[in-house]
Amino acid sequence: MFQVNNFYDNSNMICINQTGQYKVFEHQRDLSVSPYNAETAYFSAEMNVKRRQVLVELNNTGCTVQAGAMQWMLGNVQMSSGVTGVGNFLGKMVKGAVTGETAAKPEYTGQGLLMLEPTYKHIIIVDVSQWGQIVLEDGLFLACDSHLQHKVIARSNVSSAVLGGEGLFNLSLMGQGLAVLESPVPQQELVMFNLQDDVVKIDGNQAIAWSGSLEFTVEKSTKSLIGSAISKEGFVNVYRGTGSILMAPTA
Repeated sequence: MFQVNNFYDNSNMICINQTGQYKVFEHQRDLSVSPYNAETAYFSAEMNVKRRQVLVELNNTGCTVQAGAMQWMLGNVQMSSGVTGVGNFLGKMVKGAVTGETAAKPEYTGQGLLMLEPTYKHIIIVDVSQWGQIVLEDGLFLACDSHLQHKVIARSNVSSAVLGGEGLFNLSLMGQGLAVLESPVPQQELVMFNLQDDVVKIDGNQAIAWSGSLEFTVEKSTKSLIGSAISKEGFVNVYRGTGSILMAPTA
């Protein structure tokens, strides 16, 4: 039995989203300031530059977290490294090296509370089952339900990595459950494209997540190099097929 004071009833910490076992808290103002940075803290709060934290309320459930993201845990909560042996560790090391993610992601199970470290990024919670398979931009993953499957997706061609700015490999998630992502922009600015045997072309790597069913290539913005040079667009990222794309247009 435990009790937490000055947390759920803290007027400076507002729960802005609750989905499944996840609650997203937003610190309205940075109260730990000195006279030297008070002006910066004030205008940061006014411009929505705020610290946000994810609380996981475990109820005999599990959560996989980016390594180093845990701030505190309370109750009957057990942590495992997510590594089952030497071979498994080496495999995770390779995955981490090619995706830019941590090699091993700790898993927390049991009944209690798990609070993640504060971040200035915006917290997005997605239902992975609605995507079938969701491919994530590097650094987007924060946490997910522990029963979701993790997989490394390789580019189908070199051009998509060399010219698209997305890298050769990306982390993808599959299964029934929720994933918590750190977005560079708030939910209100994210644009979602839902394709049905269609195509979308994006100038730059503003797509932060997309369905694994889509084909990703990099192509000239026009049919000729001269035309691309004249239009000043050059190469664009192209997503074809059936699926969804989450884009951060202001990032």
